[in-house]
Amino acid sequence: MNKVEIKYCAQCRWLLRSSWMAQEILSTFDGEIDELSLQPGTGGIFEVIANGKLVWSRKEMGRFPEITELKQCVRDVISPDRDLGHIDLTHK
Repeated sequence: MNKVEIKYCAQCRWLLRSSWMAQEILSTFDGEIDELSLQPGTGGIFEVIANGKLVWSRKEMGRFPEITELKQCVRDVISPDRDLGHIDLTHK
């Protein structure tokens, strides 16, 4: 079962950004993700967790991910052999 969690800061009003990223992940990994949750938090949090593994932390990286980066990070955990097509070509 593949599960993705996006924890975002509600105080910072990052719901829209988080929901857009969730939509992008769900459409890219259609049929491969069993559950995706948006979890509001505080204190500037923005973390993406795939199958229990932290794949992106705004605090650690100092920035938000580009959507292509995020898709690659999620792919590396939930479906490492999957080819992301043009996304992989532009980032190799």
